[in-house]
Amino acid sequence: MPDAGSRKENIRTIDMEWKKLLSEQRIGQYPDKNYPGKSIRKSTDLRSEFEKDYHRIIGSASFRRLQDKTQVFPLDKSDFIRTRLTHSLEVSSFAKSLGQNIAEYIIQNHMDDSFTQETKEDMCNILQCAGLIHDIGNPPFGHFGEEAIRVWFQRELPKLSFKGKKIIEYMQPQMIQDFYHFEGNAQALRLVSKLHFLVNEYGMNLTFGILNTIIKYPVSSTDMNRRSADIKEKKMGYFYAEKNLYQSIADATGSKGKRHPLVFILEAADDIAYRTADMEDAFKKGCISYDELIKELKHYRSYANLSGTSPDPVEVLERQCKKAVDMNIRNPQLYAVQNWAVRLQGSMLSCATYGFTRNYKEIMQGIYKKDIFKGTYGEWIMDALGEIAYRYAFTSKPILKLEIAAGTMIEYFLDKFIPVVIYYDTDQNAGMMNEKFISLISENYIQMYHYYSKDKTEEEKLYLRLLLVTDFISGMTDSYAKNLYQELTGLVNV
Repeated sequence: MPDAGSRKENIRTIDMEWKKLLSEQRIGQYPDKNYPGKSIRKSTDLRSEFEKDYHRIIGSASFRRLQDKTQVFPLDKSDFIRTRLTHSLEVSSFAKSLGQNIAEYIIQNHMDDSFTQETKEDMCNILQCAGLIHDIGNPPFGHFGEEAIRVWFQRELPKLSFKGKKIIEYMQPQMIQDFYHFEGNAQALRLVSKLHFLVNEYGMNLTFGILNTIIKYPVSSTDMNRRSADIKEKKMGYFYAEKNLYQSIADATGSKGKRHPLVFILEAADDIAYRTADMEDAFKKGCISYDELIKELKHYRSYANLSGTSPDPVEVLERQCKKAVDMNIRNPQLYAVQNWAVRLQGSMLSCATYGFTRNYKEIMQGIYKKDIFKGTYGEWIMDALGEIAYRYAFTSKPILKLEIAAGTMIEYFLDKFIPVVIYYDTDQNAGMMNEKFISLISENYIQMYHYYSKDKTEEEKLYLRLLLVTDFISGMTDSYAKNLYQELTGLVNV
């Protein structure tokens, strides 16, 4: 941990303020001018606004659907392989724990005079909620689904026309780039703020503090830069359809185009969860053996900067295996990998705590450009886990076959539904077959399209109709997508 005396910061040099960052404001509400970040809405309910959001999330159908969405292995029948639901629960837990560690360190070392026990409580509640919904916008079949949507639009959108004019000449650049760079992260904001109809047209209508925490990339599709050295610019964080909402969130929280500090914590929790889980799941699926894992870790360790006091991950894994052998456990290598992953998670939480507190001033000023593992003793192991999983699991034959199947299904849906929606809600006769396809789209999504397209230009309506299809696909579970594809192609009896 950094020295307390050397790490104490002068609060006057910090641009973003926690009292605004942890905003309780919701869409359609206005803040109390005397208490920035607090809602003017009064209630006899003793829960905080963030605790209310937690119950809104776990009670939602959109959250439940994550149990049938892939983390790595699509449509896997094994009960030990993680889904988006189990992954999100893990991220929520890690994010809250990491928030507790960081908050307590800030308080005990007097790093920020404005950071109180109430700040800590709100911060942890926000992180817990954000962990639950950070993947809620992802389409079926994991990242394969996202990539399939991008590839289809990059290939097919330039070929499509509307009223005798190319669509890419008809719509604004940001609208087009939204589809070319489709992101589950941006879809998550769209889902919880509009598509998940709960009380009104504002979806779950979560607090701005939570909404800003799930916006990992506070830039549009035309401002993103995958080659940027600044992590916040590498992907898009919101669609053109949500640009006004994003601006309202940024204004209310005071982030104004900067990364919300809690994003760094949420992202670290996500990295810890999926990198250790991917390795454990890959081992259980037989994608990588114990000996291969040891060999790979030793290889990466040989190139790492090992300054620090962290326990050596390789030695920890070998000790766990020896312990299992001594205990006469039937599968000592499985025992070793599982227990190693748990211990590794604890070590990485410590690394992330160090990384955040060491760079606290730059993070609060919105000028820190890396993830919080950068420069810690956990940097090499996090990089190693990601690269090993990619080579052994993500490029394995079973995964490649599933990736091809996923791409086939999603491309089929886009092939069929995009031409249908182009002239939906126009003066052109849709035809009986097109009406049948429209009827398959969730009535809730149709309702939200009509609400948000009201009084919009023809250009914006066309854009929203294309989004209607990506909304429909993103809302599918893996099983629903597979079953619908089979029914529409006649592969099974309807």
